[in-house]
Amino acid sequence: MTLRRVALAAAAVALWSLARAAFSAEYVETPMLKDDVEAGKLPPVSQRVPWAPLVVGLGGASTAPGRQGGTLNMLIGRARDVRMLVVYGYARLVGYDRSLAIVPDIVESFEVREGREFTFRLRKGHKWSDGHPFTAEDFRYYWEDVAGNRELSPTGPPRDLLVEGEAPQFEVLDLTTVRYTWSKPNPDFLANLAGASSLFIYRPAHYLRRFHKKYAKQVAEADAKGTAKRKWSQVHNRLDNLYQFDNPDLPTLQPWMNTTRPPADRFVALRNPFFHRVDANGRQLPYIDRVVLAVADSKLIPAKTGAGEADLQARELQFNNYTFLKQNEKRNNFRTLLWRTGTGSQFALYPNLNVNDPVWRKLLRDVRFRRALSLAIDRSLVNHVVYFGLGTEANNTVLPESPLFRERYQKRWATYDRKAANRLLDEIGLKRGGDGVRRLPDGRPLEIIVETAGEGTEQSDILELVRETWREVGIMLFTKPSQRENFRQRIFSGETVMSVWGGLENGIPTADMSPEMLAPTSQQQLQWPKFGQFVETGGKSGERVDIPEVRELARLLVTWYRSAERAERDQIWHRMLDIHAEQQFVIGVVCGVPQPVVVRNSLMNVPERGVYNWNPGAFFGMYRPDTFWFK
Repeated sequence: MTLRRVALAAAAVALWSLARAAFSAEYVETPMLKDDVEAGKLPPVSQRVPWAPLVVGLGGASTAPGRQGGTLNMLIGRARDVRMLVVYGYARLVGYDRSLAIVPDIVESFEVREGREFTFRLRKGHKWSDGHPFTAEDFRYYWEDVAGNRELSPTGPPRDLLVEGEAPQFEVLDLTTVRYTWSKPNPDFLANLAGASSLFIYRPAHYLRRFHKKYAKQVAEADAKGTAKRKWSQVHNRLDNLYQFDNPDLPTLQPWMNTTRPPADRFVALRNPFFHRVDANGRQLPYIDRVVLAVADSKLIPAKTGAGEADLQARELQFNNYTFLKQNEKRNNFRTLLWRTGTGSQFALYPNLNVNDPVWRKLLRDVRFRRALSLAIDRSLVNHVVYFGLGTEANNTVLPESPLFRERYQKRWATYDRKAANRLLDEIGLKRGGDGVRRLPDGRPLEIIVETAGEGTEQSDILELVRETWREVGIMLFTKPSQRENFRQRIFSGETVMSVWGGLENGIPTADMSPEMLAPTSQQQLQWPKFGQFVETGGKSGERVDIPEVRELARLLVTWYRSAERAERDQIWHRMLDIHAEQQFVIGVVCGVPQPVVVRNSLMNVPERGVYNWNPGAFFGMYRPDTFWFK
């Protein structure tokens, strides 16, 4: 390093030190950590937070600066749901704010050029939960020694880091700056980093090196001699669980640290003393000291919540629990909020366009038949009988909270019209028999077996109402429940004619989020599983897309991925949404069904109104639970 660079570096450190000293005068030490600070076990808060922490603004209509302390009790249905601490904690390199804009979080800033070059600048002085510096080395370690190591990652870097099979060029520009560059745009890179189940492109290198044969001599020798009880790669992968959150020894950047090793029926998480967010009054977040996740049978969670065993609960609660919860509010000191759900449809019918039966395949691929099925559903009846009129009768499409929403996407072919449905069915040539039931082209009665995963009564209640109105247009409906695994395998193999599931997983997208859910990309897409499988496997299995409109969706998706212009991506989204509204590949019924959210009366800063959504949103994450506090 030249003398000039040394001088510049020294000057920079001096400036940062002055800025840090100036701000540290405003910090308020965390009561829970005060004894450890006085005993020298922890540095003071001014040395624990980054030099430029993320200052969270509070004091709006629904939030206010709070005080530190307290324990937040929640319920989970299985031990593996300890990962909800990562989902709810929602500390990401970049994350969604409440307006669905992607903003810096862990990083201090980021810069995007031509949609293909991404530069991230970290917060100087940021530390892992064990106090070790968080630097560019943690990104290098992941890229070279985890994603780039064939023993740890046999298939190479994750799919989300590839653009048409091309991996990025990764650069460390300095101790706190990294860059990723592709030759073509990667428009959903930031969205993947901001996701509920985030793309983690960094690791705590100082911890994991101890288990990597490249760095640990003892590990390398045991691997070479074959004396290790388990392969080093298995040990490393087992400990490297930033998302699963089941290794208490693994340093984290989340607001709370899991302290409980599974198996367990109660997980205790403590505040991260080096968390990077503070409020405007100089108090380090999170406000709440502890989060306790108690494991309970998922069927008992509504009853336990009503009995006051949770301070904040939405998981495993259904709309049909709302009345019971309201009845227990005063007795157990909580309030029950109703948030909107973020899926495209609470309940959707999936005609299987890859069904094996040739007669059914031809009929289901006729858009007139799918439109007739949609027109013959009395969505208002479903909404009022099952959801007390609190949902929205609509197609399976984006919600009003999305900037991509258009009313025509929601209403096209979705208004109950028995005459129009009959007209379409007559046009196809599906004649009625003496019993009033229409006949398939081969003479069989038009009887649709709708298969379900048999989970709860909501689906069967809705199908009973759909059965009534379909019968009026000459279509018989029968249901066939089965276990989820068998349910999916029958769809994948082409045995199922039609199935039921929720609608679009993300009903509140922006143009910068991938529209892959609208095109064949996965076998898990129940309307065209074999098309999705063909794409997923690179043509090795499944069926090549042979429906023009579906081919157009696939083409548009490729164009979206190659686009660096937001306006073009916006146009692509609208074209794809319009195709879906016209084609009715998935038949939505009701969306926006309220999600009960139980909140202890003393718990503050929880929004009265919100959107309960997996991605974007991370359920509670987008609303920053680190700012919730007890009065």
